[in-house]
Amino acid sequence: MPDGDPKIDTNTGPVIRQLDDTVISRIAAGEVVERPASAVKELVENAIDAGATRIDVEVADGGKSLIRVSDDGCGIPSEDLPLALARHATSKIDGSDLLAIRSFGFRGEALAALGAVGRLTLTSRVMGRDAGASIASAGGTLGAVRPAARGCGTTVELRDLFYATPARLKFLRTDRAEMQAVSDIVRRLAMAEPGIAFTLSQVTDGEARVSFRADAETGDLWGALRGRLGRIMGSDFTENALAIDAEREGLHLGGFAALPTFSRGAATHQYLFVNGRPVRDKLLTGALRAAYSDVLSRDRHPVAALFISCDPELVDVNVHPAKAEVRFRDPGTARGLVVSGLRHALAEAGHRSSSHLGGAALGAMRPEAGAPPVYQRDYTTRASWAPQPAPDLQPGFAEMGPSARFDPAPAPTPAGEVVEPAAPIEDYPLGAARAQLHENYIVAQTRSGVVIVDQHAAHERLVYERLKGQMAANGIASQALLVPQIVELPNGGADTLLAESDALAQLGLVIEPFGGGAVAVRETPALLGQVDAAKLLPDLLDALEEAGAGGGDAGLLGARLDAVLSRVACHGSVRSGRRMGAEEMNALLREMEATPHSGQCNHGRPTYVELKLSDIERLFGRA
Repeated sequence: MPDGDPKIDTNTGPVIRQLDDTVISRIAAGEVVERPASAVKELVENAIDAGATRIDVEVADGGKSLIRVSDDGCGIPSEDLPLALARHATSKIDGSDLLAIRSFGFRGEALAALGAVGRLTLTSRVMGRDAGASIASAGGTLGAVRPAARGCGTTVELRDLFYATPARLKFLRTDRAEMQAVSDIVRRLAMAEPGIAFTLSQVTDGEARVSFRADAETGDLWGALRGRLGRIMGSDFTENALAIDAEREGLHLGGFAALPTFSRGAATHQYLFVNGRPVRDKLLTGALRAAYSDVLSRDRHPVAALFISCDPELVDVNVHPAKAEVRFRDPGTARGLVVSGLRHALAEAGHRSSSHLGGAALGAMRPEAGAPPVYQRDYTTRASWAPQPAPDLQPGFAEMGPSARFDPAPAPTPAGEVVEPAAPIEDYPLGAARAQLHENYIVAQTRSGVVIVDQHAAHERLVYERLKGQMAANGIASQALLVPQIVELPNGGADTLLAESDALAQLGLVIEPFGGGAVAVRETPALLGQVDAAKLLPDLLDALEEAGAGGGDAGLLGARLDAVLSRVACHGSVRSGRRMGAEEMNALLREMEATPHSGQCNHGRPTYVELKLSDIERLFGRA
């Protein structure tokens, strides 16, 4: 070695040493226990696995100073208490088959990890024993087993979380944020186990205040689940949710998913479970989004609680230390099950729209404080009953006059033939059209109330479904233009559309280059009638941009075609401001009743609002 080069002494390198058990437990705690909510999750899952029928959770300071979980499960024998706090000790598996996992917890690390970073006390009593027993662990140091008074079951009390690793405390959020995370965990686990009673209490100055309670639900599985979801997600959800029941290649999908018109502005009301375990899985959330892609705009998110069950060997639940993620043996089957199961349920919902829209509409109609007084007629004299002139009626409403009932006249029949009378038109789900207001809203009367339809939104959905039907059958029929329409498109728009010319031709839109930044439109979809290509083509550019770049992915290509079809349908629908006749309005209502997804437009907005007569009567003080 040349003079001046540094010399390396191999005897002064890093020394390999075996970590002691306390350090190992604290490292394990960092993987399993991220925050107080993680500790609550592990302890509640243990209680569920113990066969509890009631679980009570108490938390102080967002779980930083106190977490107490009590259950009425099978309990732990006093002689097994030290083993329960040892690492890699569990009663849930024997190690012979790590794929056949049928319980929540099985790694054998939660109690040991919690005892390593906090002050933990475990108290338990099994059935048939006269007394219980207790053991404590502080910073990983075990105490002696002592007698303790307790009913059958187990209580785990964890105080001063992360006191042994104070650096972790700096990464916790405010007490309110941590409490919100704890509440979310308890609610998710309560959804998974509707037969178990849950309470969550906040402890302040020694007093516990219940912030969440869910009594045990009874009845069959569907009824119990619906009841529990109604308690947690609200009765509005269950009233506007569709029952999901589908199966594919050993995977079963159940639960409830809301109508598209009952959507949210964020994906915070999506609950997914695999074999009863709450999970946050990108594959499943992506499938949920894809299932609603045809009925919701990009800024709206579906609301759902979905449960996938399967043989444990078909899914790996040990991907993540906190078991929050899963890996299916066949991811494509799982994704396809969610997409097809939800789309089938949404299609079967037909024209149904969410019921809360009517309540919101009625709420907007209620007289405001300080509004002018409403004077009631004096019904003691006949003069007050007389019809009053209404000179300010809209022409579209007034012109209908007495013929506004729109009851169809009976068709002539051959002599002697007995014909069953047709059902009154008011008996149809969307009733009989009575008027058109502001050249955009159809007012229809049903047996039980009033329906108000947005004619443009409704017809947009109908045209879209017709186009999709043609596309799936033989392709969309086109009509040749006598004179091609020349459309100038800025910023390379012509090149973008021409690159998609083959796909657009499948949709009945034939374009050719016309030099510079222009394209010539030679054929348009026949179903749309006369089309303004100068307005349509820029919209198609936006649709292609929103749907993402092209490629060989069949699912992505289908999504892009649907996005383009949606824009095409918008340009071919009945426009706002167009006056419609009685027969045309009723025909629109009948087609809505027969068309899937017609309760919402292509962007997820409602196409109609239903007001029940009983609610209207209460609005006017008649009920």
